[in-house]
Amino acid sequence: MDPILILSAAMLAVWAVGTWFDGPGWIHILLTAGVFLWVWRVVTRKTDKSGRAGKGVR
Repeated sequence: MDPILILSAAMLAVWAVGTWFDGPGWIHILLTAGVFLWVWRVVTRKTDKSGRAGKGVR
């Protein structure tokens, strides 16, 4: 798995725990940053010549 996807999942997990226990208001930036990184990394994956993403695509 990609390190950026792991980082974004960790940020979302920290955000979820922080909101569950009534964390400070700045913790919501983790939601924004985590979703941004997740979407950015999925969209910018390398594609082959046929335009399909990922490894092992036939």
